[in-house]
Amino acid sequence: MRHRRTLPAALAALAAASLLLTACGSDEEGGGDDKIKGADDASSAPPSSSPSESDPAADRPDLTLPSYAKLTFEDATTGDTTKDAVLNDSEQRFTAIYDAILKADVDSPALSFYSSGEALAGTREYVKGWVDDDEKWAGRLRVFDRRVTLKDNGSAAVAFCVDESGAVITEDPENEKDLPTGEGSKDAYVLYNTLLEKSDDGVWQTVKVIGDRGADQCYG
Repeated sequence: MRHRRTLPAALAALAAASLLLTACGSDEEGGGDDKIKGADDASSAPPSSSPSESDPAADRPDLTLPSYAKLTFEDATTGDTTKDAVLNDSEQRFTAIYDAILKADVDSPALSFYSSGEALAGTREYVKGWVDDDEKWAGRLRVFDRRVTLKDNGSAAVAFCVDESGAVITEDPENEKDLPTGEGSKDAYVLYNTLLEKSDDGVWQTVKVIGDRGADQCYG
């Protein structure tokens, strides 16, 4: 058994991806210096009246993580039904990535259900890296400060922070006891800007992701 690593400490060992637990900032998804049009002006753009809430009848994948892997999502509701639907599908996409890693399933249907285009290609490549290394994750990830903006063209922008300080990389999380946690350094905090578009099935799919590890607005 190799020594268990905190997520931020493992960044150098996972050089194929610039962000640790998702493909959010990888070169396959556009790189960390690019900007999603409209994603950085979430407070200024007026909501569009054209998008509607996600279709509850869509045949959604069942995503249930094991007890050793926990995701917590803050700011789940806004009071607007469409924005709440966007947040929900963004959350499910995030969960689908970790579910695929723990199941070592690069072709998980949940990945293509909640992602498409560049986001899907980068995510699959990222999950493949975990599978090839025979590694999983355990502990707790906290998603917070989530903000959503509905765009005039019918798309949506979601920005959010992730605290990775409570999680580790390990080969056998189910059989290990008293898993350590991260130290809470600045590198354990990541800001994501994402772009979502509504599919024909009424699902808000993530199509573009940009990440900024160590962002000041997420740490402190």
